[in-house]
Amino acid sequence: MRILGIDPGFAITGYSIIDYIGNKFSLITSGAVTTEAGVSFPLRLEKMYRDLDGIIKTYKPDAMSIEELFFNNNAKTAINVAQARGVILVVARMNGLATYEYTPLQVKQAVVGYGRADKMQVQRMVKMILNTDKLPKLDDITDSMAIGICHAHSAKFAEKL
Repeated sequence: MRILGIDPGFAITGYSIIDYIGNKFSLITSGAVTTEAGVSFPLRLEKMYRDLDGIIKTYKPDAMSIEELFFNNNAKTAINVAQARGVILVVARMNGLATYEYTPLQVKQAVVGYGRADKMQVQRMVKMILNTDKLPKLDDITDSMAIGICHAHSAKFAEKL
């Protein structure tokens, strides 16, 4: 199974492509779709759509796993992330991609075995599971890897969006 893991955002959206075959993980690629502050929001959403569409068409994942929206104290940020998440869901749908969402607690439980794990614990386990020498500098990318791993561990129980 090839999984596109997504950590949604409007300035930075982390993504990773992970193959999960016979209980073995392989990291195919990872990166971030970034948009510039100061550019109109509709143009930022369009860039996100085009970049993710290209990633999906290039790597042809079987499923997309995305982190469920987390509300913080800043309503404007939450609304912008929700709009970006909507674009992500639309691009997946337009490409016929099965989509699954997971809460941060579910991701931590699937990756570390403990739903209240801290960021460092998750990062160490992602590095070990994917057998990589080092992780990207952006937490958003590492989080997308964890979300992809979560789906691999949860796929048979997951409910498609």
